[in-house]
Amino acid sequence: MFENPVTSSPHLRKSGSKSLFLDPGVSGHLGGASEMGGDLKGSSSPLQITTMVPSPIFLWRFKVVLFLFWALCCCKIGWDSVMRMSIDLRDLFLYEAFLYYNPLLLVTMMVWLWGVNLWVFSQGSVNYAKVFDLDHNHLTHREMWKCSMWMTIIVPTSMTAYLYLYSHGEVSLAASQPVLLYIAFALVLIFPFDIFYLSSRYFLLRTLWRIAFPLQPITFPDFFLADILTSMVKVFSDLERSVCRMVHRQVATIAWFEADAVCGSHQIAIPLVLVFPYICRLLQCLRQYKDTKEKSSLLNALKYSTAVPVIFLSALKYHVMPESWTSFYRPLWLFSSVINSLYSFYWDVTRDWDLSGFTKIFKFSRPSNISYLLYGRQWVYFWVIGSNLVLRCAWTYKLSAHLRHNYITVFAVTAMEMFRRFQWVFFRVENEWNKITKSHPLAEISLEEDKLLGSATTHDV
Repeated sequence: MFENPVTSSPHLRKSGSKSLFLDPGVSGHLGGASEMGGDLKGSSSPLQITTMVPSPIFLWRFKVVLFLFWALCCCKIGWDSVMRMSIDLRDLFLYEAFLYYNPLLLVTMMVWLWGVNLWVFSQGSVNYAKVFDLDHNHLTHREMWKCSMWMTIIVPTSMTAYLYLYSHGEVSLAASQPVLLYIAFALVLIFPFDIFYLSSRYFLLRTLWRIAFPLQPITFPDFFLADILTSMVKVFSDLERSVCRMVHRQVATIAWFEADAVCGSHQIAIPLVLVFPYICRLLQCLRQYKDTKEKSSLLNALKYSTAVPVIFLSALKYHVMPESWTSFYRPLWLFSSVINSLYSFYWDVTRDWDLSGFTKIFKFSRPSNISYLLYGRQWVYFWVIGSNLVLRCAWTYKLSAHLRHNYITVFAVTAMEMFRRFQWVFFRVENEWNKITKSHPLAEISLEEDKLLGSATTHDV
């Protein structure tokens, strides 16, 4: 019945809650309200509590400063730890540390790049949720970046602890660092309770299972993830060697540097791990041909089969006489490498991508400098095609086991291959989205409500 003098004040209606503590006129009203209704305790007022919350910009800047401080501490501790070692052991130890943490660093990089892919799709007209048959609980780019941020913090922190403990003589504690890190990542991935994005983890594990055992009709997520895994064979190769060392208790030792040791660089498991993603992708294409009878599936299977001789001919260097390698196997390896690189490049440009017109990936719904720089620009196509050719040829370096000794070069080549795959994702997903909209014109209307890619939809894998 009675009008509240606080809410009825014209100063409050005009300026909002932040003006309550600045405008003298409003303060007068508050004083009158205190006299009518009793003492108004400043400490218990919800209006005052609201104003004490830090602004998002302040929190963001604080997080950036904290992250930079953490990065500086890791670099300082790691550098000092390495400098404490003798020169003859330094390179060997860095090579060993790199073996354990290189796979997880590369996975972290790929998660960051995938978050960028999702962000670009969310800004444009490509409905990636429909393309991948995702429900409303799928991870957005924000969740992907949150995961990658935690990975960026955890992995280098463990690596820094490994360097520090080993350099200070705590060998057993140092050896436990990569082991605990690998166990933690495995547990988070298979954790059965509804935390840590259970539905997304289940989707990933289910897709990996379908890739390893392609006994059912192939869906777009199946062969899309399998293609990405072919760019991460270096990760799997190093994971195999790292786990092998952990199982045989060779962590923080130099026993494994003998090439013919159980976990050495000459073991047969290395080429087997390198070729496994390609075999899975080849079997997917054969399964697709069985279901659709399309000859393009057989041609695609042939593409993945060209990687097999590259891998195994390279591994033969350690099992044949040097003269045989130089005169026969090495020229054969070079020839198979050229065939694999050119065939894969041709398939990327003519089949996986649709370059018949300007891409709409970078046509954002809101004005953006990125959209202005990339949308409708011819240089984007020249860059993507040219870099794809160069990086396809460079990737042969990593497929070859006899070229893996320079770990810095191998890491750089693997990182560039992931960047190539990052570019590939944009055009491959857009190509699939264009197929969906052509066969189902109403697909563009709904973003996440319909269950995408009905049973009648076919895919060119």
